[in-house]
Amino acid sequence: MSAYCMRVRIALAEKGVQYEYKQEDLDHKSPLLLQMNPVHKKIPVLIHHGKPICESNIIVQYIDETWHGVNSLPLLPSDPYLRAQARFWADFVDKKIYEGGRKIRATTGEDQEVAKKEYIESLKVLEVQLGEKPYLTGESFGFADIALIPLSNWFYSLNKIWNMKIEEECPKLAAWVKRCMERESVSNTLPDPHKFHDGFMEKLNKKSH
Repeated sequence: MSAYCMRVRIALAEKGVQYEYKQEDLDHKSPLLLQMNPVHKKIPVLIHHGKPICESNIIVQYIDETWHGVNSLPLLPSDPYLRAQARFWADFVDKKIYEGGRKIRATTGEDQEVAKKEYIESLKVLEVQLGEKPYLTGESFGFADIALIPLSNWFYSLNKIWNMKIEEECPKLAAWVKRCMERESVSNTLPDPHKFHDGFMEKLNKKSH
């Protein structure tokens, strides 16, 4: 269910990189995880030539710089300004969309209504950035899109549990999600939103018992 891990898997798929995937039980972290990420003790971790790279956006950049792929486009543009823009929007996604969704799930009553409003406002900022472009920073699927697309998994649950209407409020973003899902790297990585929702509810029920 980790959006951060999905980012890494999408980037690896975009570059055509073969890899071994090890799943972690975060309630009982493996010695390997603790050894490879002793600072944060979190997933994902990419181990390349025995050396760990941590934090999803940093890993995606590392993948882009390390594997060029025969048929793959760069995930980050070569122009320094455009690279900075892509990083800015990926950072916006973490600070506003990821944290905004977490705030909705962690609050109740009036605080939750404020959080829901702020979340939609943040999505509308992304709608403005998207404009008439196919992807967040231009014509090509890239770094900022990889940062955001796994978080679209939450849209169904936010609509269903918290009575939000994300697709109606943000039609351009809804069209962007469909466009991204046409990519094999994305469709093969992201779970079906209904299954994701079921997994979330199961996790929620375990925590409440």
